[in-house]
Amino acid sequence: MGLKKRGQGLRSWIRVDSSGNSQIIEVDKFTMMRRCDLPARDLRLLDPLFVYPSTILGREKAIVVNLEQIRCIITADEVLLLNSLDNYVLQYVVELQRRLTTAAVGEVWQSEGPELNRRRSSRNYDNYLPFEFRALEVALEAACTFLDSQAAELEIEAYPLLDELTSKISTLNLERVRRLKSRLVALTRRVQKVRDEIEQLMDDDGDMAEMYLTEKKSRMESPFHEQGSMGFRSKRLDKCLSIARSRHESMRSSESGTESIEELEMLLEAYFVVIDSTLNKLTSLKEYIDDTEDFINIQLDNVRNQLIQFELILTTATFVVAIFGVVAGIFGMNFAIPLFDNPGAFKWVLMITAVCGITIFCAFVWFFKYRRLMPL
Repeated sequence: MGLKKRGQGLRSWIRVDSSGNSQIIEVDKFTMMRRCDLPARDLRLLDPLFVYPSTILGREKAIVVNLEQIRCIITADEVLLLNSLDNYVLQYVVELQRRLTTAAVGEVWQSEGPELNRRRSSRNYDNYLPFEFRALEVALEAACTFLDSQAAELEIEAYPLLDELTSKISTLNLERVRRLKSRLVALTRRVQKVRDEIEQLMDDDGDMAEMYLTEKKSRMESPFHEQGSMGFRSKRLDKCLSIARSRHESMRSSESGTESIEELEMLLEAYFVVIDSTLNKLTSLKEYIDDTEDFINIQLDNVRNQLIQFELILTTATFVVAIFGVVAGIFGMNFAIPLFDNPGAFKWVLMITAVCGITIFCAFVWFFKYRRLMPL
């Protein structure tokens, strides 16, 4: 039995229905595929053992959402999440239940920015969003809030560290900045992927229409109910009425589909502004890091130039001192001249050699400044 259970691949899921009731169920992979009409590759996106980029997929009977920690399947009447002890997953479940059980669907989390509140306040909430849009909204909200909080934490840590690095360049500070930049690049990639996914949905009306599960479910169920109520009529009348009804239903579904696409587009646009703001924060932080690196490179170049100038002066001074060695070598040879008998000859040789050395040194310094090899 143990082998059979392990072979079935049972997993614990959190199920939240349209009334806000939640329960924990254990379902194997193939049952979930039949239940939500999803291929196996879509379920692999929800596997916590693998790391996939953020994705929102609209299918025939479900929406597959993989946004950071939020990995769920949204249908027309339920949400299925992999059971996890992650705080953001539990927060998603609690917030979804609160919105489903509260009449004011337009309430938002306190952690959202003012731009999002201003945009969403302009929307009409007299007509409630479909269940799948409410669940998708909470998932987008949780992902945007999580990424924005990580960006804020990175900003709080980055700016003091970069200021410290500009004042004191050390190996420890450089290593800390390197790790910080690696985290920034990884976070920027994740935020960029969420932004691109939302933008791709907004640009494709077909994908947005595919995500309106409630309307598709009602269209699939309505012909069967109407066929039962029209059974006693004649075939000819039934045919005429069905043609007229199909035209009316197609026009009505087209109008409602356009409205739903507009509503979904407004929903995605609101969170696109939030995630774009987070991306701008990270971009500004990256530019600040690049500016700090440029400033450090300028400082290092300045120090390198000072060392080169010092080496140039030291080489010149060494050349001048070498003149004394040449004079000493000449007078140290074993030959006799009348100059050696003069008591003041040593003093004059020393003075003349020193004056010549100083003159040569000053001439070199003037030449270096003339060729702008040294600052004036």
